[in-house]
Amino acid sequence: MMVLLEGVLGPEDVDRVTRGLEAAPWQDGRATAGRAAREVKRNQQAVGDDPEVQALGRFVTDALRRHPLFDLAVRPQRISRLLFSRYTGGEAYGAHTDDALMGDPPLRSDVAFTLFLADPAAYEGGALTASTALGEQAIRLAAGDAVIYPAGTVHWVAPVTAGARLAAVGWAQSLVRDPAQRDLLFDLANARAQCAAAGLPRETMLLLDRTQSNLLRMWAEP
Repeated sequence: MMVLLEGVLGPEDVDRVTRGLEAAPWQDGRATAGRAAREVKRNQQAVGDDPEVQALGRFVTDALRRHPLFDLAVRPQRISRLLFSRYTGGEAYGAHTDDALMGDPPLRSDVAFTLFLADPAAYEGGALTASTALGEQAIRLAAGDAVIYPAGTVHWVAPVTAGARLAAVGWAQSLVRDPAQRDLLFDLANARAQCAAAGLPRETMLLLDRTQSNLLRMWAEP
């Protein structure tokens, strides 16, 4: 399941991040790609060891954690350090699936996320496209919005034919490894919120809370 997060960063926050990245050192994006993905990856990436880049990554990660849907959709146990990517002049990222294990100590990449940092009117092409049971889904979001999707999904970034596409990408190891189980918990949490807004009796809300808690006990891997 893909989940859209609107307004993770407001306009001032987007401006803060993009201005910070203008002064950041950049490198060939293949430096951080796995063996297979390296063959199809053509972009630029902010140097992750740079202190200012790391600070921007923490700023964006904190904003993601504050979004009301992020924890419900991801159930994060660990979150990777963010990567800031830039595509210009025909650069693209061909069809690939993310490495299952990343970093040291290894993080199991259950969930991937992309936060868009460039106004879609500022570049052409560059859609994040995922192959799903419903067919190919192409995504170009407003600056400050993000999309969450299973890291094992086959996905790619279409060539950027004009302007510059700027985004932050990252991965999370979830407390709930199975994507179908995460989807059920996410649906249940949304249903509970709707029931609470409708003013359902306390006994009904308690039953939903018990069900959600017991499913987490069954499925969570702390």
